Amino acid sequence: MAVVTTKSVAVTNADALPQTLSPQRIDGGRLRERLGFVEATATDSIASVYRLVRINSGDRISRVLLSCDAITTAVGDIGIYDVTAVNAGAAVDVDFFASAQALTAALVNVDVTHEADAADAGAGFGLADVEKPLWQALGLAADPGKQYDVAVTLTAAATGAGTIGLKLQYVDGN
Repeated sequence: MAVVTTKSVAVTNADALPQTLSPQRIDGGRLRERLGFVEATATDSIASVYRLVRINSGDRISRVLLSCDAITTAVGDIGIYDVTAVNAGAAVDVDFFASAQALTAALVNVDVTHEADAADAGAGFGLADVEKPLWQALGLAADPGKQYDVAVTLTAAATGAGTIGLKLQYVDGN
């Protein structure tokens, strides 16, 4: 065992001589929020997709907070899709944030940001991704300069109705 001192990128940049400015997305950026709500019905089947918020590829995600009514038998993945007008809304990573998240009990602002990574080490939005803009966290080689939808995709059908909401907290990539 050894005693170590380790610095984040922001602290390393601040300690550098001459001082190096860190990107605002990791040091001094303004936290913003997007939110959306949808109504699930008792007849929504497996693979139903609820597109809740839109995010720019260059933004850095801070938190994904899930709220819902108790929706009988409903379970869903929370992930990233292309917007409908781009690539016909194809799935990019359906469980990027959370995998098989139960919607069967009422939830209020439950943090699901890293659930998929915790459940399947190395998959999804992990702790190693917290400083990265979305495009890098997705493993892309360059910023595509587009928007993505954050959506809940049912992996177990809803046999009850209720509201599903998502708050996405992020820092602009500018």
